[in-house]
Amino acid sequence: MHCGLKPGKSYDADSASKVRHKAALKVSLVRPGGITRLLIQNCLIMSNEKEQRFTDSGIEIKTLYSSADPATPPVEDPGVFPFTRGVQPDMYRGKLWTMRQYAGFSTAEESNRRYHYLLSQGVMGLSVAFDLPTQIGYDSDHELAEGEVGKVGVAIDSIEDMEALFKDIQLETVSTSMTINASGFILLALYVALAKKQGADLKKISGTIQNDILKEYAARGTYIYPPKPSMRIITDIFEWCSREIPKWNTISISGYHIREAGSTAVQEIAFTLANGKAYVKAALEKGLDINVFGKRLSFFFNAHNNLFEEVAKFRAARRMWATIMRSLGATDERAMMLRFHTQTGGSTLTAQQPLNNISRVTIQTLAAVLGGTQSLHTNGYDEALSLPTEAAARIALRTQQVVAFESGAPDTADPLAGSYFVENLTNETEAAAWQLIEKIDAMGGSVSAIEAGFIQDEIARSAYEYQRQIENGSKIIVGVNKFEVTEANDTPVLRVDDSIRAVQMEKIRLLKQKRDAAAASRCLAAISIAAKEGSNLMPVVLDAVENYCTLGEIADTLRGIFGEYR
Repeated sequence: MHCGLKPGKSYDADSASKVRHKAALKVSLVRPGGITRLLIQNCLIMSNEKEQRFTDSGIEIKTLYSSADPATPPVEDPGVFPFTRGVQPDMYRGKLWTMRQYAGFSTAEESNRRYHYLLSQGVMGLSVAFDLPTQIGYDSDHELAEGEVGKVGVAIDSIEDMEALFKDIQLETVSTSMTINASGFILLALYVALAKKQGADLKKISGTIQNDILKEYAARGTYIYPPKPSMRIITDIFEWCSREIPKWNTISISGYHIREAGSTAVQEIAFTLANGKAYVKAALEKGLDINVFGKRLSFFFNAHNNLFEEVAKFRAARRMWATIMRSLGATDERAMMLRFHTQTGGSTLTAQQPLNNISRVTIQTLAAVLGGTQSLHTNGYDEALSLPTEAAARIALRTQQVVAFESGAPDTADPLAGSYFVENLTNETEAAAWQLIEKIDAMGGSVSAIEAGFIQDEIARSAYEYQRQIENGSKIIVGVNKFEVTEANDTPVLRVDDSIRAVQMEKIRLLKQKRDAAAASRCLAAISIAAKEGSNLMPVVLDAVENYCTLGEIADTLRGIFGEYR
């Protein structure tokens, strides 16, 4: 305290008179056993003026919050519009969040071994990472795939790879999340084709496909086609899934990568919800029912280290999305619910003193749970160095399990509700995010804002400011710019050998040799016709993968029609 008086400490008249003030505050209202509330508040105000603090989003944090800072609007019950407090009345008392571990590397066979290991350790759903060539629609034998096959995820070239990836895993009984965007429609077709081969009831298979192309243009870069045909593919997926696989979440509108690119928490939800709004409008223009497809929209957010800012972000996002969906015509409350997966912040992990990352992931896990996530992936402590080893993945999963079964955090819905600080931070986060969305709306929506470079520029400015604060020491990163140590880094790392590209190339050669070449050609021609005529692409793509067309062949067929985004 700058004025020398500490909240929560009792002062009598004699001791109060001896307090040395750094500011000219005349103490005149004292009583036996304590000073007046007014004196404490004055001191706190003076302290706040001397040393202002802000979240990374620029929201000022006061020294004290009280009933003088009312939470508005009034806090409603969980499971009730606008869902600030959560989408279920009893939240985790009824069902815990789905514990996932994002995994995939090398070949499908190698990733399958990791999936079985994770399932044996207690994961409740699979989350698939794909390598870069798969993400941007190239087979492993393409010249641009050299040096990238299997490195940041699993290589999937055909239905044979998908069969190997899920060997001895029944798709009807497991929820699968696939982090794939530009080529997401092909991976979804491969997944459905495999489910059919397994004899699964397609009405029962569940999971999520990320399928969020707008954030790729703004923050990540793994796009293939220009925005308009990409949006057409997404609405084709909405339409087809609503008929064929109604339990499938057709898109995971992603703020995660926006945050990883350097955005603030406020920007993360503003840009993500603006993108979501664009997808809904595109689906409405296609004549789809918002009360049907709206129930299968999901979101994907980041969790960073500022516990209270992150909780406020999640609470504000739910309230905002419910408001947006109602304004766009939704009448079914289930179509207004913002259901989201969370991944702990990869960009917050440090290569220096990597074991410190376990503490960071624990805080981020608590933020996600206290904020009401439906699904969670926790990062391995070694991910600033490499893909996670089995040991690191196990510790990351155990972190979720400790929070679930030992912390008490899931025992009541929205446990931080009513906190003067959290309620006010929720309100201020929401207000700041609405301001950004209004700017985007004035530009014509997310597609126009991305084409104008507005969202990219905003993210870049925030990333620059964050890095500047680290470099000048005003933001402390433990072990990086303070509390450093000189030590040899002996953390085990996972290496993926370049030789697997040769393995994948041989698989492709043998597949093309044994498949019905004429049938494959007919399927690719049907895709070309559907793309030109504007009919739904999913049935013809499904037919193509069932006839052993490769991912690259399908993506290239559409490159010939739609072109590429440069």
